[in-house]
Amino acid sequence: MDFLENNAPTVAKSLIGWKFFVREPDGSLTGGMITETEAYTSEDVASHSFRGKTPRNEVMFGPAGHIYVYFTYGMHWCVNIVTGDSGDGQAVLLRAIQPTHNLATMRQRRANRPDPELTNGPAKLCQALAITGQDNGQSVDGPRFILKPPTAKQQNIMATKRIGISQDKHRLWRFIAT
Repeated sequence: MDFLENNAPTVAKSLIGWKFFVREPDGSLTGGMITETEAYTSEDVASHSFRGKTPRNEVMFGPAGHIYVYFTYGMHWCVNIVTGDSGDGQAVLLRAIQPTHNLATMRQRRANRPDPELTNGPAKLCQALAITGQDNGQSVDGPRFILKPPTAKQQNIMATKRIGISQDKHRLWRFIAT
């Protein structure tokens, strides 16, 4: 997956339409198609890597293709895929997926929310896929995580301003399948 070595904005757009799965303890896959992402780089004031490497964000500075998981608001996990060269401090936040595999498990983890609400936000996605801080640093190339290319090119992708941040709001680094 050499394309993950590109900069975060390029990868964030490219990931739309890819499939993202977690392998359950029983071997089954839970996940779906990536429909929304956001890019973060070390030059970006809104990025965890802006002030440099710390114990919390060190995975962002590691090789591309690893999972960076962080805890936010004292209650939610969020999952990112590290991009760029080692030392760059870049990652793509997975904001939403369209669930396709193991919906019953996702419904159970999300208290039987309606299907459109299972994974339509970064914290919801982590809850539905049971992603936690224990997953931080793992590879997207198995055994726990699986990233698969799309079967067809995603035709319509909208770029917008990122949401939920207070700085560098002007960047059109949020990508959504339309």
